[in-house]
Amino acid sequence: MLHRPKTLLCFSLALAFGVSLLAPQLNPYHLDVLLTIGINIVLAVSLNLVNGYTGQFSLGHAGFMAVGAYASAAFTLFAAPRWFPDANFLVTSACFFVALLLGGLASAGAGVIVGAPSLRLKGDYLAIVTLGFGEIIRVIFRNVDALGGALGLNGIPFHTNFFWVSFWGLITIYMVLALVNSSFGRGFLAVRDDEIAAEAMGINTTQYKIIAFVVSAFFAGIAGGLYAHLKSSIDPKGFDFMRSIEIVVMVILGGMANTRGVIMAAVILTLLPEILCPIAEYRMVIYSLLLIILMLTRPQGLFSFRIRPHPSHSA
Repeated sequence: MLHRPKTLLCFSLALAFGVSLLAPQLNPYHLDVLLTIGINIVLAVSLNLVNGYTGQFSLGHAGFMAVGAYASAAFTLFAAPRWFPDANFLVTSACFFVALLLGGLASAGAGVIVGAPSLRLKGDYLAIVTLGFGEIIRVIFRNVDALGGALGLNGIPFHTNFFWVSFWGLITIYMVLALVNSSFGRGFLAVRDDEIAAEAMGINTTQYKIIAFVVSAFFAGIAGGLYAHLKSSIDPKGFDFMRSIEIVVMVILGGMANTRGVIMAAVILTLLPEILCPIAEYRMVIYSLLLIILMLTRPQGLFSFRIRPHPSHSA
């Protein structure tokens, strides 16, 4: 029974590899939307670890995404061509994998720097601090000429494909679920349910919040690297406050601490603007109205359902 999730993960990765062989036959527009859905799933599921399972409220996810995007893009643009000028497919794939890990680790490091001093705060105060971090990161990248300044980085190699997005999407889902369902991970739920009671029981709540923050930041950095190598061009405006809000809305709409719901919300909120493209002038108005209606009618999340046990009828 313990090996079942690992077996399912391996099967899913093998299936993703098989499907990726057929992906080039898809319409480029449809493939781009499909890959964007996968990246948003990584972002939403990773943020759900902090906002959902740990009960904190972070608004700086776009900042961690930006760190990962710039770090991985800088590696593939500047370092990899110098070290491997005549790289074949395997070397190029290995370099891309290293670039994504580098972006994830850079974001995790930023998570430690931000999280260690700020996660002693709670609620609105933590949200303000993480929001400030995201804006600081954006301003820093806008003023670093070596990284393109306000124009950003262009000419990033197109390495993101269906396999890489599926691989990291499945790894993110597996890691988050395995973490929160482990004996150690119960501490995240304890912090969310009652932080004072958790501290009274001897749980180091600050440590748990930092771990959640760092793991979430790592996968946000991975998503940023995938995004950079999908769009081939990034600039600081693509990681602004509204980007963080989009990811938070996916978590809230899907249901806090509900991984399946968050995945479904990421799919819907990625497809919705594309579906409304024929009425482009009213697209954002309709999109905003739909979000308001959903938040008013389903504040607990669109996909949060609590199954009530049926009363037993004794003879």
